[in-house]
Amino acid sequence: MEPDYKKVICTNKKAYYNYNIEQTYEAGLVLKGTEVKSLRLGKVSLSDSYAEIKDNQLYLINCHISHYPFATHDQHEPLRPKKLLLHKREIKRLIGKLKQRGLTLIPLRIYFYKGKAKVELGLAKGKRKIDKREEIKKRDEERLMEKRYKIK
Repeated sequence: MEPDYKKVICTNKKAYYNYNIEQTYEAGLVLKGTEVKSLRLGKVSLSDSYAEIKDNQLYLINCHISHYPFATHDQHEPLRPKKLLLHKREIKRLIGKLKQRGLTLIPLRIYFYKGKAKVELGLAKGKRKIDKREEIKKRDEERLMEKRYKIK
């Protein structure tokens, strides 16, 4: 019997720095056998990846899953588009939201839940350089305040 907790395989560390995440979605991943085995080994990278809709289907683009080292033949293509599984009404809702200017779907993390590979997608709007600087200033000020209170 598979455990009920989420075993996180990979996170997109730059997502919260480069984007404002407005809403999150959980989608299933359609993978080949060697891709699943590579995922279990943690051989995946989400940097520069995004999700896009083609023909009312959702695909994960630029997600790199390395070759499985113990496979003898029938290896998968590391950068092939991976199909994502969402309900049709959720995809239609996403199509409407993605038509808004500046919104995109970014994968936040990949994990296993009850033996199934899942990806958490964030509906995101890109941050400008000014916003990033302000965020860094706020974080530094909070650290300084915490430091001052710890000393006293």
